[in-house]
Amino acid sequence: MNIDFARIITLLRKERGSSQKKAAQDLGISQALLSHYEKGIRECGLDFVVKVADYYGVSCDYLLGRTPERSGATISVEEIPEPDAGGRDNILHGRKESLLPVLNKKLLANSLNILYGALQRINCRALTSEVSAYLSLAVYRVFRLLYSANSKNPQGLFAVPPRQYDGRSRAAQEIALSNASCLLAGEGPDGMEPPEKGSAPSSSPEKLSEDYPLFATSLLNLVQNAEKRMGVKKA
Repeated sequence: MNIDFARIITLLRKERGSSQKKAAQDLGISQALLSHYEKGIRECGLDFVVKVADYYGVSCDYLLGRTPERSGATISVEEIPEPDAGGRDNILHGRKESLLPVLNKKLLANSLNILYGALQRINCRALTSEVSAYLSLAVYRVFRLLYSANSKNPQGLFAVPPRQYDGRSRAAQEIALSNASCLLAGEGPDGMEPPEKGSAPSSSPEKLSEDYPLFATSLLNLVQNAEKRMGVKKA
């Protein structure tokens, strides 16, 4: 059985607010057996997977960790919404504090446009994957930090235990960054194919402004803000 199954059925039961005894009765098995399934001690048959899927109203693929969508739906590039597709609904109206997250979100989103523009020009699948992994892990770490600040949020959402996620995600980020550095140096770690020599685009503040007139100022501000956070000011 998929290793995610135990975690997911536990999460679903707790989200519903059901006791293990009640869920076991509804599913027609003993509490001891359900406890074994939730702990990953025993494996169940496919018929039980289907029964659990019907009971919680989710897909079998979701129960097996094959998709993060509970309906089992997959998503294509065309179906992924644009960052601002939600309009202004995500702005905390009436709060002065709301301006700061909106400002920083724009700086980050605009800077990512330039970053991925450069990756597109370099046209190296492995490099794009490693850079994306590094950034995704950064988002994961911050999201988990915010999510876990409310003790009522079910931790079963995550497969990595609370005391391990920071170290593991940090290590995975460093590996991704190291791989990206090697690829840009013309080396292929773990059999990865490095980009063609000289494919990295030439750049300067003036060139950035020319190539990305809408986004360059955001990136330059981000660089300045980041270095201030490091305790360094440009002379």
